[in-house]
Order: sequence, then C-alpha cells, then structure tokens
Amino acid sequence: MQIDDALEVAQCLDNIGYYRLSAYMYPLLDMPKNQHLFKRGVSFCKVVRLYSFDEHLRLLLFDEIEKVEIAIRRAVMQIPVEMMGDSFWLTSTSYFLDLSKYNDTIRIISSEYAKSKEEFVMHYKDTYIEDFPPSWIVGELLSIGTINAIYRNIKYDRVRKQIARRFGLPISVFESWLTVIAVTRNACAHHARVWNKRNAIVPSLLNNPLGRWITISVDPCRIYFDICIIKYLLNIISPNNDMLAKLRWLFHDFPEVDLAAMGFPQNWEMEPLWR
Repeated sequence: MQIDDALEVAQCLDNIGYYRLSAYMYPLLDMPKNQHLFKRGVSFCKVVRLYSFDEHLRLLLFDEIEKVEIAIRRAVMQIPVEMMGDSFWLTSTSYFLDLSKYNDTIRIISSEYAKSKEEFVMHYKDTYIEDFPPSWIVGELLSIGTINAIYRNIKYDRVRKQIARRFGLPISVFESWLTVIAVTRNACAHHARVWNKRNAIVPSLLNNPLGRWITISVDPCRIYFDICIIKYLLNIISPNNDMLAKLRWLFHDFPEVDLAAMGFPQNWEMEPLWR
C-alpha cells in the first residue's frame, strides 16, 4: 500500500482503528486475498476515501429512512384507531394475535413511557388518569423495530391489509420491507458499514407493484435493493422527493466507488422507479 503521509495514517488508525478500516481495505486486496497483497496503485488515501463515501451514504440513507419511518409509524398507530374506533387499542390484548408477543410489547411501552421526559408525555401524565395515552402518542416513543412487531401481531387481517395498502404493498411484502428498513436504519444509526455489505435477511420481492418499481433482476441482499425499497416508499409518501438527485451528487463526489459492488445494475437510473 502506498503511504504518502505517515503521520496522517497514524492519526487515522488512532482515531478510527485498524480493525474498522480493514473492512474498507479488503475489497482493494489482490487475488488470492489470503496473501494480503494490495492491488497495484492502492494508497491509504483510497481506503479513507472509501470509508468517507460509506459515511456519506449512511447519512443520506438515514435522512431518507426518517421520512419513511415517520409515515409508517403514523399509519400503524392511526389506521387501527380509524378502523376499530379505539384510541387505546395499542394497550388492549383484544386486538392482538399472540399474547406472549403482546406482553413483550407492553413491557417495552411501559418502560419507554415511564422513563420519558418528553414534554408531551409529562403533560399527559399530569392531565389524564389513564395508564397509557392514545396510540398516536405512545407511537412517538417506539422504535421502528417495535412498530414492526406491533404490526405483525395485529389480529385483524383487514387492518393490516389497509396499513400495507397505504404504501402500495401486500401484507407479506410490507412486513418483509419493514424489517429491511429497520435493519438498514440501525446500521446507519450505529455507523456500521453499508456500501458493499451483503444483508443476512432476504427481502420479499414485489411482483405486482402498484407504484413504479425496478424491472432489471438484481441481488436483493445488496444495498441497492434496500435503496430501491426506500425510494419506492418515498415515491408514495413524498412523490416529489429528491433522493435521486442526492445519490447523483454523492456518486459525483466519489467517482472512484464501484457501484456494481453495491448491487447497482448498469443503466439503473433508467428504471421506472427512478424516472
């Protein structure tokens, strides 16, 4: 590996750590990789650039997922209220399939509600006598993973179907994509590598999309498919979103990054999803 500034390298290793950076070195190794020899022309600067690209990609995805997460939380918390006529459905066993899973959820809700110092929570505790507030208030305290668990445990298919239809999806695909969103969101939040990582969870494929989707067959375990999921949901909740423009700017700033390693096919921008 080419080292241009030994002091800068030492500082990077001290602040970031060799083990963390090694994940960005591995793709730059020559074959066979177990010999730990770098390809010709690889510099430490290139490793840091790849690390920086991954950081920018995580920030971009986290920002877009936030919009999706808020919309999903809103739908899961509000649509059952409208369909079942009960603002406190979230804390009633009668609306859930599995009592054990319900008990796990209510423990999380109780913990989050008890420790919350949010003004809206403190106001509710000071004003009302109910053990828990309405679902749309409780939902603001819950993670996307907990929202996912609640959705899967709703007793009535008609309610789950209506929530999934809000996002142009059948129930099975919506459940699968909820998990993908949660995993990707957590990876971004905890600064994990995402750019070329292969996901352990295989998301469901969308065969009869109501909205614009992709037509080229791609690896569903690569980050490109996750990005497509986010874009599909964004197109529904925010049709004039600028995710494509943000990706273009990111790829323009890091032209050396291999998009194929992320699962991007050739001419990906020409897909119906991105047009």
